Amino acid sequence: MNNKWIVVPTPRPTAKITLLCFPFAGGSSNSFRSWAGILPPSVELWAIELPGHGSRLSEPLVENIEDLIAPLSEGIVESLEKPFAIFGHSMGALLGFEVALYLQNQYQKIAEHVFLSGHGAPGTSRHEPEIHHLPKPEFIAKIKEYNGTPQEVLENEELMDLMFPILKADFKLCETYKHQNSDQLRTPITALGGIQDPSITRHDMEQWANFTSSSFNVRFFPGDHFYLLHQKINLLKAILTDISNHFNLVNV
Repeated sequence: MNNKWIVVPTPRPTAKITLLCFPFAGGSSNSFRSWAGILPPSVELWAIELPGHGSRLSEPLVENIEDLIAPLSEGIVESLEKPFAIFGHSMGALLGFEVALYLQNQYQKIAEHVFLSGHGAPGTSRHEPEIHHLPKPEFIAKIKEYNGTPQEVLENEELMDLMFPILKADFKLCETYKHQNSDQLRTPITALGGIQDPSITRHDMEQWANFTSSSFNVRFFPGDHFYLLHQKINLLKAILTDISNHFNLVNV
């Protein structure tokens, strides 16, 4: 596939459904590479690559979600032929939700299921202070609290010099996000989170129910904001269970 927005770690031409995965702040398509080998042959994983991340490191970063959704959606839809589901974690939850809505409203492409992880619904209260405006030392100190960046990266000055502008831009995108569209998705939503995540509450997650005219459920897993790093198998089983409501899939 010659599409700068999409990385396909394991191509599966006979797959029944495409799973689009949107990364968290600082993440890239590599964040989902290990998932592809776990999913059954009936699911082809597309990892989304954003400007300034991963293989697009030389491109300018985008700090405003409104500047990203239209070109991202247009890039996806040109390759989208099969039924699809969406998964996004944290920043990726916002991107996944807005892309699902854009694809529905602009292209009449409706996702089979949307999985929104690690982020409360638009309009819910923020439980932690904004950090995108902080100087580098204070910003990095806050990043360490999220437990999502490997220790060897945090301790490598060159890597952190590389990651700092990426993380700063991504946090600005999330912290300045305002949902502008009153339309609901016409697809089921599953909200997902870590039981010990201090940045969200069950109430925050349950509010995603207001953004779909279809079915809704919420699932929690042991762990903090980055529960998905330690609950990969259980998370993928949950995703496949919900997708299997639409397709006969073989579980992990």
